[in-house]
Amino acid sequence: MTHDNQPIRALIVDDEPLIRRGLRDRLSAIDGIELVGECANGTEAIERILSDKFDLVLLDVQMPDIDGLEVIRQVGPERMPLVIFVTAYDEYAVRAFELNALDYLLKPFDEDRLRQSIARASEKLKEQDQRALIERLQTLISSRAAQPKRLTVKNDEAYEFVDYDSIDWVESANNYVQLHCGTKNYLMSETLNNLEKRLSPHGFLRVHRRHLVNARRVVAVHPMLGGTFVLQLRNGTRIGTGRQYKDTIRDLLNI
Repeated sequence: MTHDNQPIRALIVDDEPLIRRGLRDRLSAIDGIELVGECANGTEAIERILSDKFDLVLLDVQMPDIDGLEVIRQVGPERMPLVIFVTAYDEYAVRAFELNALDYLLKPFDEDRLRQSIARASEKLKEQDQRALIERLQTLISSRAAQPKRLTVKNDEAYEFVDYDSIDWVESANNYVQLHCGTKNYLMSETLNNLEKRLSPHGFLRVHRRHLVNARRVVAVHPMLGGTFVLQLRNGTRIGTGRQYKDTIRDLLNI
C-alpha cells in the first residue's frame, strides 16, 4: 500500500458535532489530507467504510448506538482503514488502544497531537505489509472485555466517568437521560433506547418506557393491580413498572 504524492482519504466518525467540526477544521489545515466524509454514529460508519475506500478513519471510541470497537468488529480488521481513536478516556485507560491501534487523540485534543497522528498514519500507509496492524486490531477487539465498563458524561468543560456498577437507575428526559448514582445524579446527552442497548448486557432492565434499573440494586418487588409492580431499590427508591414490561419482571423473579 503506497501513498506517495497521493492525499490521504480520511473519514471522521464521532457523535459529537463540536468534535467533528474541530477535527474538520484542523484537518483542513494539514497538507496531504482529503476529508472524504463524516459519520455521526457507528451504523453510518460501517455502511460508509464498506461502500467507499478510505485510508484513515478518526474513530470515536464511545458512541450511543455502536461503539468504535464494534465498528471494527463488524467491518473486519482486514477491511478497516488505518484507525486513529478519538477518546475521552484518561491516558492510563487508553494505553490498551495505544498498544493495539495506530494512535489515539485524547479529548479535548490539540493540533500538535493531531499532526503527529497524521504523520504516523502517512508513514504507515507507505508500508507494503499491513499484517501487523491487522493483527493489532484483531487483538484489540478480542480483548474488549478488558475495557472499562463506564460511561463518559460531559460536565461543563470536563468529562467525568461513571462506572456501570455505580448506577442505580436511569430516567429518560426527552433526548437526555439522568443517571441516578447513590447521592449523585448525572445528565447525559443520550436517548434511553440507545443507552438500553449498551447497559442491558450488564444487568440493566427496561421496566418502563422512561426507566432502566440496575437489577443488582433491586431488593424487593411489590405486585400492584393491573399487572404492574413497584421495585424497591437498595437505597429505598421505589420505581413503578409499565404494564408491557411484566414479563421482564417475571423473569427477574424467576416465576
